[in-house]
Amino acid sequence: MVASAPVVPLASPELLDSVVQGIGRVLLGKEHSVRLALSCLLAGGHLLLEDLPGTGKTTLAEALARSFGLAFKRVSFTSDLLPADLTGINVLDPGSGSFRFQPGPLFSQVLLADEINRASPRTQSALLEAMAAGRVSVDGTSHALPQPFMVIATQNGLDQVGTSALPESQLDRFLMRLSLGFPARAAERALLAGEALALETMPDLGQPADLLALQQRCREQHCGEALLDYALDLVAASRAPEQDGAPLSPRASQGLLAAARAWALLARRSFVTPADIQAVFPAVAEHRLDPAGHGQRSAALLRQVHALR
Repeated sequence: MVASAPVVPLASPELLDSVVQGIGRVLLGKEHSVRLALSCLLAGGHLLLEDLPGTGKTTLAEALARSFGLAFKRVSFTSDLLPADLTGINVLDPGSGSFRFQPGPLFSQVLLADEINRASPRTQSALLEAMAAGRVSVDGTSHALPQPFMVIATQNGLDQVGTSALPESQLDRFLMRLSLGFPARAAERALLAGEALALETMPDLGQPADLLALQQRCREQHCGEALLDYALDLVAASRAPEQDGAPLSPRASQGLLAAARAWALLARRSFVTPADIQAVFPAVAEHRLDPAGHGQRSAALLRQVHALR
């Protein structure tokens, strides 16, 4: 067993710096993506990773969990996966003659839903209550999920065999969608040279209580009136009659501010600026605006609102 690194005090900005650096030693050359993924976790959101196989999606998910010592489970979303395989079932206890609840893998702090769009829509829908309310209902009884709780889903391109598009209602429950892409040549060379830290040897940098404290600190980040209007301008622009595609929902506008607060915290600020919203907007908005797009509509909205202001 690898010895844990010294624990940094609760909600310390130095802890976040250590997490970014620690994950960066495992996933080389992807600091911007790591910061976005960490912002998603700090904001209490769920993350969708869409890319080709072998680009580090699973590595990023497990590294995030390891950074805070979070309970991590991975489920392969195959076509025969059933909702009960995720939520758990009531089983008969022979000793007492009564039923007891046997929790499924959803009862973790970080669930990796691997290749989520290979499972049936019925199984995918089993995640909706968990992602929105932090609980699952089985046979009419609600069961609270552990806190903190995050779903990280990987998704293959829709041009690959055996995949189907996620419905808009489910996409809207993911705070962010990221695509890691191929590493730069220097980073890939370092990977080939064995310079990346093995995921199994990555130490815990914090504890679940640290993450909960940092999430609370995120919620306390100051957002001025002008910043709220800026966020609303972006949302309103997506809803204009002349816009093609889907508009941004109120859930999206709340998520945008939460992600911006987290981005500001990573920058060691106690207040949010327009630059923070601009930094997270493509990851928060694009999968809602255009599920098959890759940053085009969100970038256009940013330019449009900037020109009007």
